Amino acid sequence: MENMLRVGIIASTHGIRGEVKVFPTTDNARRFGKMKSVVLDTGKEELELEIEGVKYFKQFAILKFKGIDNINDIEKYKGKELYVMRQNAQKLGKDEYFIADLIGMEVSEDSGRKLGILKDVIETGANDVYVVEMEEKKELLIPAIRQCILEVDVEARVMTVHLLEGLL
Repeated sequence: MENMLRVGIIASTHGIRGEVKVFPTTDNARRFGKMKSVVLDTGKEELELEIEGVKYFKQFAILKFKGIDNINDIEKYKGKELYVMRQNAQKLGKDEYFIADLIGMEVSEDSGRKLGILKDVIETGANDVYVVEMEEKKELLIPAIRQCILEVDVEARVMTVHLLEGLL
C-alpha cells in the first residue's frame, strides 16, 4: 500500500502573494479546509508545506502555504502533485476505499472465474466505474454499485464481483 495519497495538482498561481489554484483529485475539495499540511512532489524532492489558508473557486481549492508569500516562489511548481500522508488522510466510511488501494487488485466473478486486474477507476457523477483489464488487453467496465461489487479485500488485494446481464 502506498504511504502517500494524491489529493491535488497545482493548476496555476492565484494572485501575486504565493497562492495556488489546486485541482482536487479527492472526491471532496472541501477536505482541504481540514488539512494542516500537504507534501509537494517537485520531481526531485518531497517538500512538506503547511497550509495557512484555503478558499474555494468553482472546482478549485485555492491554497496559501506558510512561508511562501510571493508568486515567484511557487510558480515553478505549476503542474506538480500534492499528497497527504496516509495517516493524515480522511477517514473512510464503510464500503469506501482509496483508489490507490484498488488499483492492481485481482478481480474475480462470484462464480470463481478470474476476470482480470483492476487498472483504473472512472469517477462519474452517479457512481464510480471500475476498469478491469482482461486477457488480450480487453477492458471490462463494472459499475461500483452494491449489486455488482460483492466483496473488496484490501489486504489480500482481491475483489469479488457479480456481473449483471450485459456487462460482459
